[in-house]
Amino acid sequence: MNVFIVENSNFLRERLMRLLSQQRAIEVIGSAATPAQAVQEIRRLQPDVVLLDIRLDGGNGLQVLQQIKKEDNAPVVIVLTNYPYPQYRARYLASGADYFFDKSTELNSLLDVLQQLRFRFSNYALAPSYATLARAKRQPRY
Repeated sequence: MNVFIVENSNFLRERLMRLLSQQRAIEVIGSAATPAQAVQEIRRLQPDVVLLDIRLDGGNGLQVLQQIKKEDNAPVVIVLTNYPYPQYRARYLASGADYFFDKSTELNSLLDVLQQLRFRFSNYALAPSYATLARAKRQPRY
């Protein structure tokens, strides 16, 4: 399962990369710190899952969420934030986020969800992910 991280803190981004690299069948395929860079790279790389922070350099996660959820084959979006206020949770979930977790208290819940998603995307075997299949459909055959 391919994961893309959208996080403005270099320290937290690297920590998440290390944490996910220890998980079976999860690969971090990219990261970004700004909304524009995130949207561009998510469109290019087409990850299965996006970990999305609320506060970003030059904008916020809602900008990213609203743009990537418009796409065909939109990834699963997991908001991971230090600002788990009820109004943020409600707004992000209403805008298309699939999950919303507090960075400081719910990392184990994040890992549990990622393991569940790993099985969903692998179709209980070593099958390609949905995003991989979608990419294959768009590739010209010669």
